[in-house]
Amino acid sequence: MTIARKLQDYMAGKGIAYDTVAHHRTSTSSQTAQAAHVPGRRLAKSVLVHHEMGYALAVVPSSHRVEFNTLQDVVDRRLGLASEDEIGEVFSDCDIGAVPPLGAAYGVPVILDESFSAEDDVYFEAGDHKTLVHVTGGDFRNLLRDARVARFSHPA
Repeated sequence: MTIARKLQDYMAGKGIAYDTVAHHRTSTSSQTAQAAHVPGRRLAKSVLVHHEMGYALAVVPSSHRVEFNTLQDVVDRRLGLASEDEIGEVFSDCDIGAVPPLGAAYGVPVILDESFSAEDDVYFEAGDHKTLVHVTGGDFRNLLRDARVARFSHPA
């Protein structure tokens, strides 16, 4: 089990207790939720987008799809999906596609879907395709307290 160094340092600096959940290698967030026996609504999926001023990280439950037009309206910018090369540059200590939702650890602003407001437990990528981090819902909201919160997703 591997936790990305920046992610680990950021959570330690915030005094957040967590545990990890190991699972077999997966390619999608829905496969990850299934492999880890975690409800999709509790697994945070991170989508890195770019705009003319830099990057933003959209965070939704893995059971949801980002409504791209709505997200563009929320941030009032024209957005595009970040390429694998861009993801690799921004999240240099993570495997491509295993992006944690804690953008502050990487200097990236976060837009959090409001559907996470009531979850008791939240899981998210640790930086590889075999490990999830598990925190309480309160700690997750604390870690993302500077995130912009809006509704920009729908159940898949």
